Amino acid sequence: MRELELSRRAFLSTSGVFMIGHATPDAWAQAAKTSPKSPNNPDLLADSLDAYLAIDKTGKVDVFYGAIDGGQGLETSIAQMVAEELDVPLSSIRMIMGDTRRTLNMGGASGAQGVSRRGTSLMKAAALARQMLVEEAARKFGAKPTDLDVKDGVIYLRANPARRIAYTKIVRGRPFQAKVRWNGQWGNPHDIATDAPLKSYKDYRVIGQSPRRADLTSKVFGEQKFPGDVRLPGMLHARMVRPPVAGAVPTSVDETSIRHIPGAKTVHIKNFLAVVAPKEWDAVRALRAVKVEWSQSNPAFPTHREIHAHIRKAMVTQRTIEKENGKVEEGLVKAARVISGEYEYPTHSHASMGPGCAVVDVRANGATIYTSTQKPHYAADGVADLLNIPRESVHVVWMFGTGSYGRNDQGDATADAAVLSKALGAPVRVQWMREESLGWDPKGTASVNFCKAGIDEKGEVIAYELISRGFSRENVATNEGRASGTLAGQLLGAKLEPKNTFNIPFASYTFANNRVGWETISPLMDRASPLRSTHLRDPYGPPILFGSECFMDEIAVAVDMDPVDFRLRYLTHPRDKDAVRIAAEKAGWRKRASPRKDIDSASDVVEGRGIAYRRHFDTFIALVAEVRVNRRSGVVEPTRLVCAHDVGLIINPETLRHVIERQLIYGTSRTTVEELAWDRNMVTSIDWNSYPVLHMRHAPPRIDIHLIERPEAAPSGAAEMALGLVPAAMGNAVFDATGVRLRKIPFTPDYVKTMLNT
Repeated sequence: MRELELSRRAFLSTSGVFMIGHATPDAWAQAAKTSPKSPNNPDLLADSLDAYLAIDKTGKVDVFYGAIDGGQGLETSIAQMVAEELDVPLSSIRMIMGDTRRTLNMGGASGAQGVSRRGTSLMKAAALARQMLVEEAARKFGAKPTDLDVKDGVIYLRANPARRIAYTKIVRGRPFQAKVRWNGQWGNPHDIATDAPLKSYKDYRVIGQSPRRADLTSKVFGEQKFPGDVRLPGMLHARMVRPPVAGAVPTSVDETSIRHIPGAKTVHIKNFLAVVAPKEWDAVRALRAVKVEWSQSNPAFPTHREIHAHIRKAMVTQRTIEKENGKVEEGLVKAARVISGEYEYPTHSHASMGPGCAVVDVRANGATIYTSTQKPHYAADGVADLLNIPRESVHVVWMFGTGSYGRNDQGDATADAAVLSKALGAPVRVQWMREESLGWDPKGTASVNFCKAGIDEKGEVIAYELISRGFSRENVATNEGRASGTLAGQLLGAKLEPKNTFNIPFASYTFANNRVGWETISPLMDRASPLRSTHLRDPYGPPILFGSECFMDEIAVAVDMDPVDFRLRYLTHPRDKDAVRIAAEKAGWRKRASPRKDIDSASDVVEGRGIAYRRHFDTFIALVAEVRVNRRSGVVEPTRLVCAHDVGLIINPETLRHVIERQLIYGTSRTTVEELAWDRNMVTSIDWNSYPVLHMRHAPPRIDIHLIERPEAAPSGAAEMALGLVPAAMGNAVFDATGVRLRKIPFTPDYVKTMLNT
């Protein structure tokens, strides 16, 4: 039996109302053309304070966070932000995350905006709630609000602390019924404003501390529930049947081939094919036993070894210049010397530790979904589009999962389960297999960076150009909000909606004549491709920065400058410069040009250092990598990573350090071992042998993280920013150690040996 749910509209119609008569200007709301009603639940209003937080009779504060915590500790950090502005104990905060019935669509775990946008929105809501409560207490005391103070949810007269009243005595479990100014946008751009002032950072008591994370206990003791743990009455287990050759579709299915398996049957709708059974192992047996005839298909993919040549030769479908100043061509003509470099980045799988899994129960009155997608509101939208049912009838219950930031296979598993549940009239649990997860998840695109610089007689850079080319990062959408963005939708014939976009991260360097842009080429297969391209963690980072930051070192070599000094010459923002300086200082950087001059030609093992820098949004990061290169074996080992990291206001220092450290380890994996392989017909990287990831014994033995504290600055993102610097910093360090420039990822022993012997 389903749990009885009481909507907020029903609650408000049958309960008292806590209304102080507090009004805020509604310029944003008036300017917004979008209805404040949540498309996923019309009972939630984006311009209502009650959509963001509530205080119950016991003093517990429910915070309605319309996104998710994918493991980076946001559940605790956002709670700290609200507790700080509301002046309540951190232990009183209850985070409600990603539930489409209870939260607004604030986007997903994307763009490292959990703290910088969604957290600050909730701080504004908390500040307004606090202001209203203090104003009401002032009326009760016959005092001015400025005469009062708050601690742990209790308001008291500063001159007479014995006169006090708890929040619970004012609220008494009722809603606030106050307006906020909403900017009229859903998803990542969602924001609100109020007239309630935020605290000064000088008064913080919770922000800046590192309390124990709320999510760790259940994970450590094995109590965490994942979508795969969900069991519903009458639930069936399913496995998807994928073709042996990309583009092939089922033409006939032999039902008798699985008749010996209890309760097993096939579901074949257009080009969508699955097997189901009451028991999971029987579904797996059915997947292995089912006999299918497939249509002829000859995708004739360029293999992964040929993909960069293909990118170079393919017709460009779109060219966009993100930033341009001066006249680059004239600068190149006037230059005393022009240098150029090309850098290749491979295709990557999300390679989640656990393959996608979802449980969906479709009934006549709607659908309930249990999923760990990082964008639950969009998952609801996508299922509504896929099944042609109202958006508000789809309820997504987000659960923690085996995350991999970007658009991984969780959204596809959710769509698969929705189609099957509707077809069978029963709850269905879809669990992707390992080979399916690696082979069919949306991929991070391969790319080629084309770099060029003009240098005058004095060694000044007078022209610079960076053009990155690859497949669109939105060949399928970065969220599963439309049927066309999922394999299920494409197999059922949904109209394709690709976008041509690639984008370039923020370019911090200042050159007199400068051009930075991107180009896209057509996908290798339009529909239901195992090589669909979309966002993978830090989509604008590693593929571009590997080229741009290695090329900065190439220019520094050309003008015989220390790599740190060279960067500082062309950085103008103080925070840019501080990050580079601090990373170098903490690493014990000694000024000299690269490569090092004291390389022992007789030694098999040499060591070097390299630096890379980026600014992304308002986050400033510099990374120094120290590596050891075995010239005989070709093995490259990072021995130390030193990161200077500036996110403005730091909410939780320990969590921030952990987030950065995990990125650097992940970046090391993508730099040294990860590369998707495929042949003319299909992806061949289908397990941890054919798609290796970094083992613990190969992780950098020392990672030093130096947080640059700027409490006066607004908080910015950290969840993916450091990752992008690892390939370039390591590549520059290898050059420093060997004098050989590596121009493609990953740095496998075979590739390194080939380059060293060239």
